[in-house]
Amino acid sequence: MQKIVVAVTGASGSVYTKLLLTKLLDLKAQVAELSVVFTKNARLVWETELGDESHRHFPVKYYEADDFSAPFVSGSGQYTTMIIIPCSMGTLGRIAVGISNDVITRAADVMLKERRKLICVARETPYSLIHIRNMETITLAGGIICPATPSFYSQPKTVEEVAATVVDRVIDLAGLTATSFRWGSQENL
Repeated sequence: MQKIVVAVTGASGSVYTKLLLTKLLDLKAQVAELSVVFTKNARLVWETELGDESHRHFPVKYYEADDFSAPFVSGSGQYTTMIIIPCSMGTLGRIAVGISNDVITRAADVMLKERRKLICVARETPYSLIHIRNMETITLAGGIICPATPSFYSQPKTVEEVAATVVDRVIDLAGLTATSFRWGSQENL
């Protein structure tokens, strides 16, 4: 059973967050606790991209980006996995240089120092050399950079199916067991 925090920044890609939260709730038998923190910009981007405020209605524990009493900002909170989806380059940069100016960057710092799983779903194109070096720094510190780069071998037909190829990869990286398309499998679902 994992304790997972999902952090949502203001980068484009709210569809990834929506699909991930839905999938994590479907996998509740593997998740002891699911906490979520949105930045102010993340809420705005969600409402712009998805045209609704459904981000407020998932049955999870919500925390504000300035709530340093959140349990995942300390190693003693024993959260096992942090997924930042989408992860803006600003957030990535602050994590890479150790600036813990909000709950998201502090929680990421905790995950790295405790040698727990930090998955940053980077959402930017193209990458600058600064972005690449920040990704390298986080990788060297033990984090996982998972660019929001979909695959197409499952022949997705909708935007959601395309986005699900990234979310399914994140679920795998988090160490959760889920049904998804598997290359070379006879049982692709």
